[in-house]
Amino acid sequence: MAKEDVELSCIRNIGIMAHIDAGKTTLTERFLFYTGRVHKMGEVHEGTATMDWMVQEQERGITITAAATTCYWNDCKINLIDTPGHVDFTIEVERSLRVLDGAVGVFCAVSGVQPQSETVWRQADHYKVPRVAFINKMDRIGANFANCVLEIREKLGHKPVPLQIPIGAEDKFLGVVDLISQKALIWDTDTLGASYREAEIPAEMLEAASQAREFLLDAVAEEDEVLLDNYLNGKKICSDDIWRALRKATLALKCIPVTCGTAFKNKGVQPLLDVVTKILPSPIDIPPVAGHDLVDVEKVVTRRPALDESFSALAFKVASDPYVGQLTYFRVYSGRLRAGSAVLNASKAKKERMAKLVRVHANKREEVDEVRVGDIVGVIGLKFTTTGDTLCDEKAPLLLEKMDFPIPVIAIAIEPKTKADEEKLNAALQRLLQEDPSLSLRLDEESGQRLISGMGELHLEIIVDRLLREFKVDANVGKPQVAYRETLTQMAEQSAAFEREIAGKMHVAQVLIRLEASAGTGRVDFVNALSADVLPSAFASAVGQGVRESLDNGVLAGFPVIDVKATLVGATLSPDSSSEMAFKIAAALATREALQKAGPVLMEPVMDVEVVSPDQFMGDIIGDISARRGKILKMEARGHLQVLKAHVPLAQMFGYSTDVRSLSQGRASYTMAFQTYEGVPKSVANEIIAQMRGY
Repeated sequence: MAKEDVELSCIRNIGIMAHIDAGKTTLTERFLFYTGRVHKMGEVHEGTATMDWMVQEQERGITITAAATTCYWNDCKINLIDTPGHVDFTIEVERSLRVLDGAVGVFCAVSGVQPQSETVWRQADHYKVPRVAFINKMDRIGANFANCVLEIREKLGHKPVPLQIPIGAEDKFLGVVDLISQKALIWDTDTLGASYREAEIPAEMLEAASQAREFLLDAVAEEDEVLLDNYLNGKKICSDDIWRALRKATLALKCIPVTCGTAFKNKGVQPLLDVVTKILPSPIDIPPVAGHDLVDVEKVVTRRPALDESFSALAFKVASDPYVGQLTYFRVYSGRLRAGSAVLNASKAKKERMAKLVRVHANKREEVDEVRVGDIVGVIGLKFTTTGDTLCDEKAPLLLEKMDFPIPVIAIAIEPKTKADEEKLNAALQRLLQEDPSLSLRLDEESGQRLISGMGELHLEIIVDRLLREFKVDANVGKPQVAYRETLTQMAEQSAAFEREIAGKMHVAQVLIRLEASAGTGRVDFVNALSADVLPSAFASAVGQGVRESLDNGVLAGFPVIDVKATLVGATLSPDSSSEMAFKIAAALATREALQKAGPVLMEPVMDVEVVSPDQFMGDIIGDISARRGKILKMEARGHLQVLKAHVPLAQMFGYSTDVRSLSQGRASYTMAFQTYEGVPKSVANEIIAQMRGY
């Protein structure tokens, strides 16, 4: 069987996800080595990891962009995506999980479930992705397998089911007891973990292994009648029955199989690959993908994962390649497609030609003639397609579910140094905005500055670095500033009329707009309450555009307005003189005046902060967090350390990494992720508004 002719049941589309520094990329590197995809293992700390191919990744020793590859194990084709662990790049995890069938969650045996572990787990829950857990770094001082399993249950709300228990820990970690085969697996240190031997379970571990196996059987017995019958009647239970029941439970999201090892020391990788191929789903184990009819949006359209279905795919990532231009990654959900074929971009209602199809291995590409259901591949040179767009057969169109993107919370001003750089800067920013949906650009009306907003300081640092080095743009960059928002606290209605002669033709429109709060949405929702008989859809669409553009700049300090529901409740139409432009302008005027009456307030991003520190420094750290307007949520012990959780305004967290090191003699660490937008205290808001207005 040719590798490209792998049956659908033998395809695994998986992602590696975890908190930063849990060992995702190191584990991926071992996957590639043991499956024969690469012949030399690269290391993250040396900047030689295959999947960390960007210069910025190699310099910092972190994963920034999700990288895809394909490898083979146990006659299965594994399409694998290595995702970032840093919270600033959470969009990479989000869009990867949207198209994956399964995932491997990596946990540090010392730190257990960390903040970003919880974030990626919630993302996987949202997309109902079956997953397995790998407890890494069992060779590190303080490694605790049992505690890590307990935290998966308590913090993530899932049922972890160990398939192995470790033999030793820290520098005495030798191998694992396989609870299914009831054998000990001991790694050979002379061959860098490439080989291991089976042995009898050590006598001192027989009781613990028996109890762990009973727990495993209890957890999965109900999923398989044969296994349940044998289990209840005390008959011999074979490994195949356990694997079959375990797979059913995992696919039903009833349990999380857990294995362990140390990727850096090459222990535990091959058994994990076995688990991936035996337990995680293939494309045919996933329900048919559901979308909407292009004409009747209430009508649900499905596509089976089969070659004889019409082609459908989702573009989940766009990358700017300096050599080939725009590379669009997509997942094929049904049918097949040959290179050179035309498809419909259902999201944009545009035709695209899939001229050059490629299979991607990190930053390398291999051209292919055809892609099939279950494939995760790339196409070069699409003109209109962006992240989240649906690609499908023109004769059988459908629109797949859109993707939600996080709200940017921090901004910087950037300006070209010379007039010649302006065109280069604009072109580079457009490419980066296409590539990264968590990035936004707006023009400050007061200062005329370009403001780039992103997910954090590191996110913006990487963007600026790429502008200067990759796109060769000379630019002046301002200091990071908080991306405030505005919202309203009252309902308000306002009518406005527009009547003007332009180029010898009258343009007339009148609208009545109602604004009200829609807390927690983070966006502007426009509702047309008028029938097409009262106002044609083209004019209503123009009203919506006018409302949204008006809300891009609030009335307090010019920040975008969020958490608003805007309703068109009235309109007066002049059959001879009304135009789309007139309705758009009238809507903008009405929205602006309604905002003034709706009790506008300033909102600031509040961050979820976790500080890990030795106990003796925690008093000073708590005092410092309180001085930053932080709210202490809770404290808990983690081994010999204390963990403080708090909500702190982002505006107070600039430079915190230096301050927390100073307070703890360099021994504390912290993580920070966006939590929500909250109202700014009035005294602070007045200062911000005065500053923005130049008083």
